[in-house]
Amino acid sequence: MIEPTMPATASPGKRRVIVLIGLALLLIIGSLFLTNPKDTETIIVTFPSGKTIDAEVADTPEKLLFGLAFREGLPPDSGMLYIFETSDRHRVRTKGFQIPVDIIWADESRHVVHLVGDAQPCPQDPCPYYGPPPENARYVIQTAAGFIKQEHLEPGAELKFALRF
Repeated sequence: MIEPTMPATASPGKRRVIVLIGLALLLIIGSLFLTNPKDTETIIVTFPSGKTIDAEVADTPEKLLFGLAFREGLPPDSGMLYIFETSDRHRVRTKGFQIPVDIIWADESRHVVHLVGDAQPCPQDPCPYYGPPPENARYVIQTAAGFIKQEHLEPGAELKFALRF
């Protein structure tokens, strides 16, 4: 085993302080690297009318779990896009949401398979599940309530996705 060497003149108290300062620096540097926020990926979703929204991608376990929870509002023409690893009959909840949302399920070919308008926020359990859609879906988009009616969306509508650079 290799032990770090200390100057022969350092007292045991000084050595402890030096070791503690070194450990603190390592913890600070490590936390900076581990928690360095990356830029949130945004996908532009284009609807049949030509209307577009900037959809924040739920690309971390936390975003997949919490989504739009705890947010006080949505900027105009925005939403959240959940991209699931597999197509399935995914259900979602609005637990912790502070705003009502519209929910749009789309399959792998980006065709709408199910819609729920005006899903109300749920501050605490038990919260209702929305879905499952009648067909497998790979994507779920949440937008401000009223969007589905405004865009006259219906099952079968084709959506287009483009990565924002």
